[in-house]
Amino acid sequence: MTLQEAQHQVDEWIKTYGVRYFGELTNMVMLTEEVGELARVIVRTYGEQSFKKSDESADLANEMADVLWVLICLANQTGVNLTEAFEKNMLKKTDRDNTRHLENSKLIG
Repeated sequence: MTLQEAQHQVDEWIKTYGVRYFGELTNMVMLTEEVGELARVIVRTYGEQSFKKSDESADLANEMADVLWVLICLANQTGVNLTEAFEKNMLKKTDRDNTRHLENSKLIG
């Protein structure tokens, strides 16, 4: 699935089942909440914290998908084409950082 297809699929779901998009501010807060839930799974899986009983069913992939869902909602409702935005972002990073990490002694050896 491409980013464009994902944006279309989310839009169709909203139109079919969701009634309408939540407001942009609501979705921004929801994105923050979903990132927090993703962070909780990561810190309990890879960090020093242990899982609580209520966290044991948490699924890393599902939490990432929740973040992506809300991000796509925000893109759709603000008119952002994520494919174009991502391609521009990759070009920017490549132009800006094409030697930066290769020359970073903290990353090499």
